[in-house]
Amino acid sequence: MAKLQEKFIVNQRGKRVGIILDMTEYRQLLDAYEELEAIKAYDEAKASGDEAIPLEQALEEIERAGK
Repeated sequence: MAKLQEKFIVNQRGKRVGIILDMTEYRQLLDAYEELEAIKAYDEAKASGDEAIPLEQALEEIERAGK
C-alpha cells in the first residue's frame, strides 16, 4: 500500500482530532481490514478444533454474522 496522504482536523488547541482520507485510500484501508478479519476468523476456526464445514456454508455464516 502506498503512503497515505492524510489531512488532519485539529481542535482549537491544535490537537489532532480527526483525519480526512482520499476515497481510494479509504477503500484500500477497508479492504485490508476485511482481509484481516477473514484471516482472524480462519485462525479462530482452525484453533477451535470444530468439525470442518463446506466453504460455501462457512462463507454464508460469516456473511450473516457481519450483518
